[in-house]
Amino acid sequence: MTTLTGPKKGKNQSSKAAASAWIGSALEYYDFFIYATAASLVFPQIFFPSDNPRVAIIASLATYGVGYVARPIGAVALGHWGDTHGRKNVLILCMFLMGISTLLVGLLPTYQQVGILAPILLVILRLVQGFAVAGEISGASSMVMEHAPMGRRGFHASFTLQGVQAGQIMAAAIFLPLAHFMPEESFNSWGWRIPFLLSFVVIIAGWVIRREVDETPAFRKQEEKQTVLRSPVVEAIKTTWPDMIRVMCMSLMNTIPVVATVFGAAYAVQAAYGIGFHKDVYLWIPVFGNILACVIIPFVGKLSDRVGRRPPIIIGALGSGLLAFGYLYAISIQSVPLAIVMSLLMWGLIYQGYNATFPSFYPELFPTRTRVSSMAISQNIGTTITAMLPALFATVAPPGSANIPLVVGSIAFGITVIAATAAWSARETYRIRPEDLGNPDAVPVPVTDYERLRHDAIAHR
Repeated sequence: MTTLTGPKKGKNQSSKAAASAWIGSALEYYDFFIYATAASLVFPQIFFPSDNPRVAIIASLATYGVGYVARPIGAVALGHWGDTHGRKNVLILCMFLMGISTLLVGLLPTYQQVGILAPILLVILRLVQGFAVAGEISGASSMVMEHAPMGRRGFHASFTLQGVQAGQIMAAAIFLPLAHFMPEESFNSWGWRIPFLLSFVVIIAGWVIRREVDETPAFRKQEEKQTVLRSPVVEAIKTTWPDMIRVMCMSLMNTIPVVATVFGAAYAVQAAYGIGFHKDVYLWIPVFGNILACVIIPFVGKLSDRVGRRPPIIIGALGSGLLAFGYLYAISIQSVPLAIVMSLLMWGLIYQGYNATFPSFYPELFPTRTRVSSMAISQNIGTTITAMLPALFATVAPPGSANIPLVVGSIAFGITVIAATAAWSARETYRIRPEDLGNPDAVPVPVTDYERLRHDAIAHR
């Protein structure tokens, strides 16, 4: 048997790491987003029945946000685990927690069966989901980035988010035939459970896939030198807080997927808003956007290896924020074709300037010893803030109110301006050597040397 060593083994592991991140993120975010879809489409009726449709919608969308409440806690715990026990171990742990909690959602009794216990159990499982997903992106991004050769970090790390988009496609694709072919009564009774029960596959597939990837060279080097910190979270807050604040502000970009897939779904589908999109028709809108995103993401990741991380993020933030107005307007005038076009532009194309770049940019801002903790905590605080937006949007722009696209669009655009400003204030990282990442005083590799390193990485991929 031949054992891979040196560059070939490194190349093999960098490819395995990227593939593992893609598949793992797809499976885990499939779990996370089937909940988001169900919260918009069926949970108001089966877990939060009310004589007032507005109350039911707000309550259901609030449980979507509850999952994010647990994310800062999960970020601290799982970030610590990833920085002390390795990137591989934390990703396997995340997979098991997410898969089991999602499977149990599919087995829950409804409000009509057990009363108030049903939404209580739903909230508990959503908290476990939020805890688990808090370590996924930071762990996967750190693992891929640390395995990737210099000059290819942006391209390799982008596959983590391509997997996330693929997970959303799978989530909607599972719901589509169910919503289309099943009678509404059957769908609301038991059909919605099928996507959750399929999470059993996540548990098995995640274990098989992620155990094949080696721990990263950067983390192994720390273990060999016995420099693994006992309290990486404390160290992260003490030494990297300026960049953690920047990442927190940039992570507010989660506003765009909230507008596209959560509030947008409720606005388009729930009868109280009076738009009247059929469920299976609306579900195609994020599917088309995510398909385009999957195509665009690797190209943007590759572009960030040439022009830097900040330009795509800034353009993606401001552009998608502006397009939020058009997307919501298209829904308001009940135009499915225009809503699809605006979704493709806002979500599928422009937003990916941010989405494809942050998996390399965020971990590059932090040193190896605190990388997972620093990224996980700051990113999850930012996304937790945006998770409150569906309920806020439903409150400030409830059914029957005027100018819903203007009100919700203005809030979304204001938030994307904050994210763009944070990216502009950060230092550029794409030409920093791996051993110097996280050092604010690190000197970038000269352009000529960087292009040579990048060319060599491409030639030997």
